[in-house]
Amino acid sequence: MSPALHRLALFAAVITLCVIVLGAWVRLSHAGLGCPDWPGCYGKLTWPTEHHEVSAANEAFPDRPVEVHKAWREMVHRYLAGTLVLLVVAINWLAWRGDRAARQMRGIAAVALGLILFQAALGMWTVTLKLMPIVVMGHLMGGMATLGLLSWIAFRTGPLPYERITGMRTMVIAALVVLVMQVALGGWTSANYAALSCPDLPTCTGQWWPETDFVAGFTVSREVGVNYEGGILDQPARAAIHIAHRIGAIVTLLVLLATGLRLLHWQELRAGALALMLGVCAQFTLGLLNVHLKLPLANAVAHNGVAALLIACLVWLLARTTARPARP
Repeated sequence: MSPALHRLALFAAVITLCVIVLGAWVRLSHAGLGCPDWPGCYGKLTWPTEHHEVSAANEAFPDRPVEVHKAWREMVHRYLAGTLVLLVVAINWLAWRGDRAARQMRGIAAVALGLILFQAALGMWTVTLKLMPIVVMGHLMGGMATLGLLSWIAFRTGPLPYERITGMRTMVIAALVVLVMQVALGGWTSANYAALSCPDLPTCTGQWWPETDFVAGFTVSREVGVNYEGGILDQPARAAIHIAHRIGAIVTLLVLLATGLRLLHWQELRAGALALMLGVCAQFTLGLLNVHLKLPLANAVAHNGVAALLIACLVWLLARTTARPARP
């Protein structure tokens, strides 16, 4: 147990969750290009607010006139992400300079630092490559991975006992892999603006299997320099992405429910198992409401947030089903 590292990693994990939710809000409110440059915003450390600042920014960026309500959202997201970078640096310092329990986290802490720095690059490319789908999805998945790593450090350095539950670790890992794949599908759906390509339930545009183009829908390599805001794919490609996400949602629901039901047999895992089952049911419901209510902003942001909480829940279960390193 390393109390200082535990508290700092737990705080950093909470900040990561906030960054993920705020990033979803920025993306879904179409503010991802609220600042056309990086790391500043129209050449400023904040964003243009005064009339003369807005006029100067519009002259410097004629293709992207200032929209203050979008610019401040993007910059607040960048500030919070920058705070997270500093927290991860501090975690690495504690991991390398702390007690033996802390030093056992050095490898994970170093990976988290490398990942968060790569996240900064992805944030820059999100802007400079004008919301290229693979970059947007990669930015989301990097955030989820950062949350998972920081949660692992927090859970493994905390005061909880870590008795190994024989046979359950493999099942938890399998559930985590399925969830990560579904989150990636969701990120790809959002990045390609395919969330409303099937506006009805349970069919898609009134058909059980409409015209689809999976090749175009899942082509990763895209032309550089194109503005991808609003999406560039046609309806069959977007429908293919949406249908794949729907199928993945059903598979994820069944796998996570089965995992939760199996874990209920152990008293030590019951709280996590219940949280997992309730969370995946809530996530499935939010997904249905996204379609039924035509993607309301609050519901769509909550869909991203619950996905992150499910990642953290499965990491907690993984920590509880993995043998704790031997004490000194």
